[in-house]
Amino acid sequence: MTSKPLFDGDVVIAGGGLAGMTLALAMDQAGLSVAVVDALEFSDQLAPTFDGRASALAYTSWRMFEALGVADHLREHAQRIEHILVCDGRPYGGDKPGGPGPHTLHFDRNEISEGPDGEPLGWMAENRRSRQALVKALQARPQITLIAPARADRYEHRKGGIDLVLADGQRLSGKLLVACDGKFSRLRDQARVRTAGWGYGQKGLVATVRHAEPHNGTAYEYFLPSGPFAILPLTDNRSSLVWTEPDAIADALKEAPDAVFQEELEARFGDFLGDVRPEGPRFAYPLGLRYAEQFCDDRIAFVGDAARGIHPLAGQGFNLGIRDAAALAEVCGEAKRVGLDIGAVTTLRRYEDWRKFDSATLAAGTDFFNRLFSNDIEPIRQLRGIGLSIVDSIPPARRFFMRQAGGETGDPPRLLKGQRLDAA
Repeated sequence: MTSKPLFDGDVVIAGGGLAGMTLALAMDQAGLSVAVVDALEFSDQLAPTFDGRASALAYTSWRMFEALGVADHLREHAQRIEHILVCDGRPYGGDKPGGPGPHTLHFDRNEISEGPDGEPLGWMAENRRSRQALVKALQARPQITLIAPARADRYEHRKGGIDLVLADGQRLSGKLLVACDGKFSRLRDQARVRTAGWGYGQKGLVATVRHAEPHNGTAYEYFLPSGPFAILPLTDNRSSLVWTEPDAIADALKEAPDAVFQEELEARFGDFLGDVRPEGPRFAYPLGLRYAEQFCDDRIAFVGDAARGIHPLAGQGFNLGIRDAAALAEVCGEAKRVGLDIGAVTTLRRYEDWRKFDSATLAAGTDFFNRLFSNDIEPIRQLRGIGLSIVDSIPPARRFFMRQAGGETGDPPRLLKGQRLDAA
């Protein structure tokens, strides 16, 4: 006799990371019963040593966090992004960062949002702070079932539904299973959904630094021969570095003695923000591209990195997962309200069609720009520098790219407009 499932409802989410927790909140607001399973205790994800990354939240993602009640818990730890400065080939000022280079691209939020309190280009927040905010929002919704630690093993179809089987043999039953289990998704592999992708032979060295001078909400991105070097503003006169280097160099920098790392940091960072000091541990993450040929199958959907993983140079990874969650929750909520099966392929194809073009465009774009800029070939450097200057000189082009990065182009889901899914 089969034991009673741990959960029997609408949606089972495998993976309680940033995308999985966001999706759970959205599904709940859409009127669906939901359970989230993760291999780690949710409290383990909050430790400073768990994840050293910070993520840019596009302004539409922030609207969604406001609609879901997450922003209230995150606001004090989130930094407004007022400007983005992009420079090709060499740091600002020549050998060191510090002043405008000959070819720069400047995005200013005042071009798309007026007034001192207008909507910024986005918000920067450390991932651990985003996790804390999401956990608090989940705890405020006791109707959401949280199961952790528990490792998802496989899924099994049954009549009218799908079961997620855990490693200990227990199961959760739903009408829809959502794989939020990362770039190398175990459940996607079981569904035999093929992926295309490759590694870049690069790692992103991530570290938080404190500097003497204020950043004024400015994000800097230098396209250097070794790969992008980003200085991303955080609260309290700090910035998050994403320092791209070939694998061996990134590993050496991660393990370097503090004095050696400080010397390398000063040489790369420059002194335009005054004295700069690392704060906290360093992390190194391998970079690559992976894209699923389909975002759904019978009673299973793929969200976040399980659908695609891209290069971080555009700061869009987490935002893509948020947009997935917004679209899938809206599709499933509408389906349930009119009596349709939320796990049917015909329902899930609506989600896939909604999300594939945006995902493919960003995946191809980040891959193209990483390859285009990660070299020091003089004719190419000159051409791409001129390209940046041309875009910078055309206000409509700048505004288009700002809105594209913000997730506002096309037909955004309701949550990305700041509209609640439970509103009449």
